Amino acid sequence: MLMMIAVLMFTASPLMTTEADASAAATPDAIADYAMKFKGVPYKFGGTTPSGFDCSGYIRYVFNHFGISLPRTSAEQFNVGTSVSKNNLQKGDLVFFANTYKKGISHTGIYLGNGNVISAESGGVGISNINTNPYWGPKYAGAKRLSSVQGATPAAAPKPVSLPAVTDGNFVDVPSSHPAHEAIKNLNVAGVINGFERQDFRPTEKVTRGQAAAMINRVLGLSASAPVQFSDVASGHSFAKDIAAMNEAGILQGFTNGSFGMYETLSRTQLAVILERAFKLSESKQIQAQTASTRYLDVPSSYWAHDAIVSLKAIDQTSLFQASKFYGEHDTYRDQFAAALYSAMEAK
Repeated sequence: MLMMIAVLMFTASPLMTTEADASAAATPDAIADYAMKFKGVPYKFGGTTPSGFDCSGYIRYVFNHFGISLPRTSAEQFNVGTSVSKNNLQKGDLVFFANTYKKGISHTGIYLGNGNVISAESGGVGISNINTNPYWGPKYAGAKRLSSVQGATPAAAPKPVSLPAVTDGNFVDVPSSHPAHEAIKNLNVAGVINGFERQDFRPTEKVTRGQAAAMINRVLGLSASAPVQFSDVASGHSFAKDIAAMNEAGILQGFTNGSFGMYETLSRTQLAVILERAFKLSESKQIQAQTASTRYLDVPSSYWAHDAIVSLKAIDQTSLFQASKFYGEHDTYRDQFAAALYSAMEAK
């Protein structure tokens, strides 16, 4: 009886492979070899099985075989692992590409060595070389190494991966359905408003007084007769000349304590007021006619910034300022700033 139990235990053990066991076998060579088994599998949008893969579905399937779980999309997969430079790539590394069928990170593959990457391309799972392929080469965006891959050399400390700057106004986080999409796009094309390193715009990030001075002056192109004199603005700061010009023109001035407050968030009331000073909106007879019937429930006619605020609502090209209340004490976000500045430029 004891002999039979021992035999059963021995013969059953090969079937008792756990996820931990699978992960332990995830060597760079093993990953590359397993990935190669699917060469020629047809491409299928949304596909996650050998009957048809899309790029991220293929990656997930291969790594799941080794007990390694990855997010679903290429953009999400780009956020895992440790960045590795192109000249230090090893087998099994994840390689990413940008601006293929959409803006930003949009394709991923597995490095095989010698510049070769296997991925689910439009023609099916195939191999392309990131150094010589005329399509994939220019779209290379970075690579990541997973700590769960056994035997891979630990990646060096991560370095920020910057994608080409957006200059056509099509940011990855501003869909065409966003109310301020056209405003943001036009201002970006004109070089007034820039984005960030992931080709994102961050529409809900707050705008500081220093940023506001710089962006408005990119439109006005004013110069100051004297250097900046504020205690919190270094003479060599990239916004220094803009701040000096805005202050001298009386558009956005500093405080009595000698500071400009360049890192303080711009309020919505301040936004309306500085645009009024910059573009003199309330002096336009056409805008005056529009503001006659324009109002906000929380902005009485006696309020010091009333005319500037209702002028902003009257010229609004985006619908972002068409609510019943203005909430002037609230912070200004980047999409709101873009909408307001664009509307002021269009009104003039």
